[in-house]
Amino acid sequence: MPYQIKTTFKQVIADTFTPVSAYLKIRDKYPNSLLLESSDYHTNDNSFSYICCNPIAHFKIQNEIIEKKYPDETYQKKEINKKVNVTKELQNFLSDFEIETNDFKFLTNGLFGFTSYDAVRYFENLEIDKSQAELDLPDILYMVFQNIIVIDHFKNEAYIFDHSFNTQNRISDIFELLKNQNFAEYNFELDGEEYSNISDEDFKANVTKAKMHCQRGDVFQMVMSSRFSQRFKGDEFNVYRKLRSINPSPYLFYFDFGNFKIFGSSPEAHLVVQNGKAEIHPIAGTFKRTGNDQADADLALQLSEDKKENAEHVMLVDLARNDLSKHGKGVTVETYKEIQFFSHVIHLVSKVTAKINESESLKLLADTFPAGTLSGAPKHSAMKLIEKYENTSREAYGGAIGVIDFKGNSNQAIIIRSFVSKDLHLHYQAGAGVVSDSQENNELQEVNNKLAALRKALKL
Repeated sequence: MPYQIKTTFKQVIADTFTPVSAYLKIRDKYPNSLLLESSDYHTNDNSFSYICCNPIAHFKIQNEIIEKKYPDETYQKKEINKKVNVTKELQNFLSDFEIETNDFKFLTNGLFGFTSYDAVRYFENLEIDKSQAELDLPDILYMVFQNIIVIDHFKNEAYIFDHSFNTQNRISDIFELLKNQNFAEYNFELDGEEYSNISDEDFKANVTKAKMHCQRGDVFQMVMSSRFSQRFKGDEFNVYRKLRSINPSPYLFYFDFGNFKIFGSSPEAHLVVQNGKAEIHPIAGTFKRTGNDQADADLALQLSEDKKENAEHVMLVDLARNDLSKHGKGVTVETYKEIQFFSHVIHLVSKVTAKINESESLKLLADTFPAGTLSGAPKHSAMKLIEKYENTSREAYGGAIGVIDFKGNSNQAIIIRSFVSKDLHLHYQAGAGVVSDSQENNELQEVNNKLAALRKALKL
């Protein structure tokens, strides 16, 4: 018998608060809350931000154990072996809930959380050495929330939802919190110097090895990465606030999972499924911005004509087409090699779409995981080599974060331009796509270019 969730809501005027101020008012009373922001208020379809609090259920995988927690406080645990299909287990968890349907244009409920890069071993025949996982994060964690605040920036309205399962309705409590003009703020400061899991020279040596595999034909491209870490004191939400203003991106998120947090400003969707249409937006090809508009326009032209960057991009568009074709039909490249400007970099971006049956949504998520832009091509061969040469498990980096709803729609970003916060350390990572004619110093510079906004946010 599915868990029947009763939904009620209250509509309020939202012209006196922002997603950040609303989150600051909510988080102290309701810990383990999360914020998903839209940075594009210009279109009616993409002008919603979400604040979620009071988790009532979760699906978690850690240490090869699937844990399902339900709204009546019951737990189910299952050890993962070769017979266990993780995608099917997640689909079954979704099916355990009966949610009232509605006609809202925005999401009102679903599973909010993340899938780490290391979880690929549940979707592909690939060994990941978890002894190198220094952060000890779950491989997969998605939560169902009792309360979701949806802010419609287009109309300056907000909706407070309560999804109750024999629990007290909290709409009036949350409304009173939002009306309050005061919220607590705390300081943040860096503690010591940045350090990395790999020296610049060792990273360049990895690039040389990757080039050798490209030249031998083992792979066409592979993504080598470096992780950096920084101790801190105080409230890391200040870093998110600075990052969102420095580097406004399509995906802005701050997820508080209790003993760790994941937050960032990702430019790239992993997979969007909406009303039977699936989208992947490959980003490959990167130049550093100068800050001068005319010089950046000239650089954009150079990027569009750069043979190495274009070859890399074509490969990853083909990979996206291949991934979508596994469970999709009518695969189409809707946008090809569009120049997009971000705060510190210029990217080449494409949009690849396909029609899918919504019941296949989770299978497609597994098929497309991780994004080819974070692994390489062919994907399986590239990931085996990444596992061989990178000395630390990627964990969250290169995974996916966002939401899967109960109808089969999903919207998840790739975990890049992002921080993991744990035990008063911030960890952040970036990679560079290596092909046969890559230059070691250029690939090292690409990593630093991609991290520039994060480092600036830390400093400011």
